[in-house]
Amino acid sequence: MVKISVLQHAPSVHLPARPGDPTPTTRNLDPLMHPFARARERNRALNAAKMDRLFAKPFVAALEGHIDAVEVLCKKPGSLSAVASGSWDGGVILHNISERKHIRRIQGAHNGKVSGLCFAQDDRLLSCGVDSKIKLWDASPQDEITEQRPLNEYPGKSPFNSIDHHRSDPLFATASNIVQIWDETKSAAISNLTFPTSTETITSVRFNLSETSVLGSIGSDRTFTLYDIRTGKAERRVVMQMSSNALAWSPTFPTNVLLASEDHNLYTFDVRQLKTPTHVYKGHVAAVMSCDWSPTGLEFVSGGWDRTVRIWKESQGTGPEVYHTKRMQRVSSSIFTADARFVLTGSDDGNVRIWKAKASEKLGIITARERAAIEYRDTLKDRWKHDNEVGRIQRNRHLPKPVYQAAKLKRTMLDTRAVKEERRRKHTRAGESKPNAERKKVVIAEQT
Repeated sequence: MVKISVLQHAPSVHLPARPGDPTPTTRNLDPLMHPFARARERNRALNAAKMDRLFAKPFVAALEGHIDAVEVLCKKPGSLSAVASGSWDGGVILHNISERKHIRRIQGAHNGKVSGLCFAQDDRLLSCGVDSKIKLWDASPQDEITEQRPLNEYPGKSPFNSIDHHRSDPLFATASNIVQIWDETKSAAISNLTFPTSTETITSVRFNLSETSVLGSIGSDRTFTLYDIRTGKAERRVVMQMSSNALAWSPTFPTNVLLASEDHNLYTFDVRQLKTPTHVYKGHVAAVMSCDWSPTGLEFVSGGWDRTVRIWKESQGTGPEVYHTKRMQRVSSSIFTADARFVLTGSDDGNVRIWKAKASEKLGIITARERAAIEYRDTLKDRWKHDNEVGRIQRNRHLPKPVYQAAKLKRTMLDTRAVKEERRRKHTRAGESKPNAERKKVVIAEQT
């Protein structure tokens, strides 16, 4: 008997399983059969990086209404679209950012600038100003424009610089020459929090998002102070090289706090160890005026006196995303939206601007096929980010000429200072002066 071998092909293997499905294809995955696979993948990564920069159009819209500089922004907890803004003209506007219209407009809420805003429970808004008054407003949507009257008014003894509401209790904290805790049902402060030797003006105060009885403040005497409202006193304080302009608690790591400093840098601290910052973020060429974490805790936004907005990755101290426009002036406030997709900024030109958190993200409906292609391109960019050409395209950001020139000058000054220190160390007795890490130069003293 002759043994005969027959090649058999099952039609089901080569035909679509259901009507409308793509025809299945078989591929030989042997690397020897594909000698140009790596070169082809690099070329795709290069094209993906170029497309990312090509479609980077971060500006979405500008919300008008204020006639003076926008000083403060705050988002409503539990809402994706409600945002309040306060201006130097004393007005407060509630915006619906998804429809880009005003929910409520309060003209002349304060005499002088509005220095602080925060949402209370049950559709209410707290505002404070340099007229030494705190006002509680109804923040529910309003159809027709009528005269606005506050629901409650709390008189103070000195101008207020900041306000923040407790996460669950009807309490709020204000910053003036001292930190005060107020109850919504009482007309006077229920407790005053201050450090025994402190004489500074408090510029900002924020409750911790997880340990809600803990709050932090920054002051004009270059200090960052931690308070506990249960004990009614300041617990710890650090004195830094230069004063801070804003602080924000991390939403995912309760012990992490972000400080925006006058020395052009941002610092993250772990409050359990305040001697040195955990990270230093360098990029701005003027004082950083505002900062806010993304709800994911993986990135944060900062706005500066250099008229730029920068979005940083957590624990990556360089190479942030940079946003700017010709008309935008100094940025005094910046916040992330609750879905982490957009950033809002308020600046000296009186506009509230909406930006995409990811510059090249497509707005609107994205099909499953588009989503798969976007994820594949992102994977390619991440895999090839260390390639010289791909990395250069990904890192490259266009800057306005004044910012670029200021960055160049700052780099020269820092290099010169480093050379000077190295020469001084070289000409002193061995072991007398040791190089100091950049992070250890930030904090001058810690007090308890």
